[in-house]
Amino acid sequence: MEPAGAGGGIAAARSSPAAVQATNDDAAASKLSCVNKGYMKDDYVHHFVRRTTKRAPIINRGYYARWSVLRKLMLQFLGAGNGGSDQKRKQILSLGAGFDTTFFQLQGEGLAPYLYVELDFQEVTSKKASIVNHYNEMKEKLGPEATISVEKGEVTSTHYKLFSADIREIPKLDRVIRMAGMDPSLPTFIIAECVLIYLDPTSTDAIVSWASEKFSTAIFFLYEQIHPDDAFGEQMIRNLESRGCPLLGINATPTLGHKEKLFLDHGWKRAVAWDMLKIYNDFIDSAERRRIERLELFDEFEEWHMMQEHYCVAYGINDAEGIFDDFGFKE
Repeated sequence: MEPAGAGGGIAAARSSPAAVQATNDDAAASKLSCVNKGYMKDDYVHHFVRRTTKRAPIINRGYYARWSVLRKLMLQFLGAGNGGSDQKRKQILSLGAGFDTTFFQLQGEGLAPYLYVELDFQEVTSKKASIVNHYNEMKEKLGPEATISVEKGEVTSTHYKLFSADIREIPKLDRVIRMAGMDPSLPTFIIAECVLIYLDPTSTDAIVSWASEKFSTAIFFLYEQIHPDDAFGEQMIRNLESRGCPLLGINATPTLGHKEKLFLDHGWKRAVAWDMLKIYNDFIDSAERRRIERLELFDEFEEWHMMQEHYCVAYGINDAEGIFDDFGFKE
């Protein structure tokens, strides 16, 4: 599984700009491979991939599982607290968003929240702004009042904002979400897919604390690696280091219990962490699982189990409004 978004880039002090860009390219190429095989629908990701790559079935299935769990939890969030025709205003904040196309897909499906904000390094946001500007089918999703600055790496519209930011700098993070027009009192879904694990633990702690203090009704979604100490984990770490993407934070949160503790120790009221094997077997819809398991010949079961046990989803919950009682994984 490749790191997503600007995962490698967030650790820019230890990696080259080429490594930053490669993580975006890899994540987009993996998603397109899944889309082309029929695992899921995404009408926009092909715009971000220069050369189509056919991934192995185990990578396709793993990327599908990752996409599926995020989508299911996000849709739960978007539906929380809605009564009848009363649609509660909500917002999504994506940290290290990379070339993710979720906003455009949600907008096309009529499911987008009131505000969707994406942050990443400027070399990433400039390229994304350029691609959005180039393709009318993306630009039209922003509305007629949208402004795009490729130079600054910014897109601003009523319901979507893209800004450059180094999320390790909390004052700048504060400033950019104010600039984006985020309302701390609104229910907020924060996404960090393979992002915080690339930061030093002090930076991660600061971001998790900041988010808890800022948003009183919120979900903070993490997707990242675990178990660095066994043979598979050691190899996984070596592979990422060789690409200029060291996992600076994995030893601070090596297990599911540590992921939950990360949230609980920094102000979040509840926290849950499951590994991706359990999520695939017990959370992803069984009909969907049967559908995608028919798409490709698959015989890598031992490696699949090991790989999925080394990735997890953890989320923290703040629920001042009391709308998240039914949110999340159920035993």
